[in-house]
Amino acid sequence: MEADWRDRILFPFLGIISFTTLLYLNFSDQLSFPVLWQPKMAFVGTNSTHFVVAEDDHGGNYSEIYVNGWNSYWLMEKSIWVSSRSKVSKMLRMGAQMGLTVCRTWAFSDGYGSSALQTSPGVFNERVFRALDYVIVEARKNKLRLILSLVNNLNAFGGKTQYVRWAEEAGVNVSQTDDSFFSHPTVKDYYKAYIKAILTRKNSLTGVKYSEDPAIFAWELINEPRCLSNSSAPVLQAWITEMAAYVKSLDDKHLLTVGIEGFYGPKTTERSKVNPGEWAASLGSDFIQNSAVDNIDFASVHAYPDSWIQKGDSEAKMNFLSRWVDSHISDGEHVLKKPVLITEFGSSLRMNKTPEDTNLLLKTVYDRVYESAKKREAGAGALIWQLLVEGVDEYADQFSLVAWDHPSIYKLITRQSCRLRRIFFSGKTTKGLHNEDPC
Repeated sequence: MEADWRDRILFPFLGIISFTTLLYLNFSDQLSFPVLWQPKMAFVGTNSTHFVVAEDDHGGNYSEIYVNGWNSYWLMEKSIWVSSRSKVSKMLRMGAQMGLTVCRTWAFSDGYGSSALQTSPGVFNERVFRALDYVIVEARKNKLRLILSLVNNLNAFGGKTQYVRWAEEAGVNVSQTDDSFFSHPTVKDYYKAYIKAILTRKNSLTGVKYSEDPAIFAWELINEPRCLSNSSAPVLQAWITEMAAYVKSLDDKHLLTVGIEGFYGPKTTERSKVNPGEWAASLGSDFIQNSAVDNIDFASVHAYPDSWIQKGDSEAKMNFLSRWVDSHISDGEHVLKKPVLITEFGSSLRMNKTPEDTNLLLKTVYDRVYESAKKREAGAGALIWQLLVEGVDEYADQFSLVAWDHPSIYKLITRQSCRLRRIFFSGKTTKGLHNEDPC
């Protein structure tokens, strides 16, 4: 009887396990195992100058939320290969453990090579697309939301330069400057096709379209757009208006932002005094004008006093940073009537004389956001640039850090998570908003 049991049940079972293991080890990067259950989440919306999220399935009651989050632009690329996916999972898990709720990352990689998502206009590497699928699934697993940026103004990961190069290679007569990305019909069509492919993508792990997934907090049109060939920037303004309308025609459930750094243009003379230097008004972007477009749901701001004011001492940088954040919050509150999210801010451990200088600059941003939250003003949150885990040093820059290797910064981040939560969720359930509780 015992031998008969082994022959009929145990040995075939062991054979199946062995075969499955062999299949996984050899072809795991090409396999997609379906996700049968995901945490419930609600889409984030806006109510005037606030982000809001539904408290129940009926959508009758909404809570205001103020964001404490971070940037890790490398998540998709590290998810391409199964051997490095654990780094992505750890980063998202550790973010949740710090009470963070939103991560901003790249949903683009344009060009050539095994890590490119878009290898030519409208042609995609399915393996890399599945990597982005994985990032979205892991974010939702940890009850986090993602801001997904759709193209880079810079050359890294292809950017607008790659789009213009593709047009040139196709024999299209484009201008010598990369700013034709914002104006040439062919290049704009390339970008629209990319937007459509992303927004209509059905996740290979869940079967859920990206446009239907509440784990996506918002889309970002472009990372740090600049239009240097036209200082008054009507071309960039027209591009934002056109592309924002196109995104909303495909997806009206998710929020949308531009991705600008927050510089004031030459037409806003009074506010341009807040800029870190005269150079900032000549970059072709304008915080007020760009953010006022109807289909843009919230304004974005970046803040890097260490690199923008290199000759200033710590006090000068802190004074600038306070004015910079307060000015944009005020504009969101009184002019734009929209939330303002600081989607990148950082301080360099290398450039500052002491770790305390770095902490003070980070604390300045957190304190301004906290004060805004207490007053229910438009300063809707901040995302630190950028967090890493061990073993992803190739993505490091002077503003990057492994937070738990710097206890004082780790404490600053978690403290911000906790005090924001205390304002808005005192006596309420936070189910569906947070995975871990550092408070």
